[in-house]
This record gives sequence, C-alpha cells and structure tokens, in this order.
Amino acid sequence: MSGEREQERMQRRTTMIERTASRKLRARSEKRQSILFGFGMFGLIGWAVAVPTLIGVAIGIWIDRAAPSDFSWTLALLVAGVCIGCWNAWFWINQERRDEIGDGRD
Repeated sequence: MSGEREQERMQRRTTMIERTASRKLRARSEKRQSILFGFGMFGLIGWAVAVPTLIGVAIGIWIDRAAPSDFSWTLALLVAGVCIGCWNAWFWINQERRDEIGDGRD
C-alpha cells in the first residue's frame, strides 16, 4: 500500500516538474517582451538604487542630529547608499541577462 502511494507521489512530482519545464521553455522561446516590460524593469532598477540611498540619507540625518560632529554622516551614508543601490541594480540586471540567455540556475 505504501509503495503505491510513493509511486503516486513520484508521478505527481514528475508531472509537475514537466509542466514547469515546459512553461519555462515556452516562455523563453516566445521572446515577446512588450514595452511595458522594459518600463517595469527600468522602474525596478530605479527603486533598487533609490531605496538604499534614501535609507542611507535618513540614517545619516538621524546620526547627525543625535551626535553632532565635524564629520557628515548624511553625506557618507548617502554615498554608501548609492554604492549599495548600484550594486543592487547590477545584480538585478545580471540576473535578468542570465535568465534571458538561459544561463539561469533554476
């Protein structure tokens, strides 16, 4: 009885994997990406840079107000936020490129 259940589960998993693989192959072969996809990716990259930058500025302002000094934490964390944001954007672009050429690790 348990052997039949195990076989049934394996068959369901195999079917699910086959459907997923078929859907991914079909999506890769179509290569129809609308202008909206491009705008969406542009927006994603923009937010990937903007959010860490704004977080860095907010923390910098808070530190500068809490502990005034000659060193500008706002400016330092602004630069750090931009660097982290650029790295984040590079990551997303690289990931999209990998998926586009089929080199993604699924």
